[in-house]
Amino acid sequence: MDNLKLYEINGSYITYLSAYAPHLFQNKKSGQKNERKYIGIVLHINGFDYFAPLSSFKDKHRMMKEGLDFIKIKDYAVINLNNMFPVPLSEAKYVDIRNERDPHYRALLLAEYRYIKSIQEKIWKNAQNVYKIKIKEGDASSLAKRCNDFLLLEKACADYIK
Repeated sequence: MDNLKLYEINGSYITYLSAYAPHLFQNKKSGQKNERKYIGIVLHINGFDYFAPLSSFKDKHRMMKEGLDFIKIKDYAVINLNNMFPVPLSEAKYVDIRNERDPHYRALLLAEYRYIKSIQEKIWKNAQNVYKIKIKEGDASSLAKRCNDFLLLEKACADYIK
């Protein structure tokens, strides 16, 4: 696989998919300056490319322990692999950090990206395991209950492509 990269996902695709995944993160809340970034490709399975949302680090994350589906990017951000979802590559736009105009945001993205690259093997392995657990267990464990319904999202993604 190529190195993990940062992407933005087309907002209309996120809106479409949110009907199948009610807790899917939107790209931008009101008052939010920058669009949400996604890590991709965290998993390639069944012909689908999966992306995981990157969320800003909050105080509550300090107390939370990392797990299979929750990875801290130092105190910059967190990755929620339970909320990963398939995205047609036509709906994903690579983020070239060098083009970010705000120097503070560019520095943050660069720091996040450097750390993400240093742990990308862990991210790929965890994404694979989260997927397998959800498929195998359905909603039988607390981890599986937290996950998007990957098979449903794959069907929705395939329908969107058509």
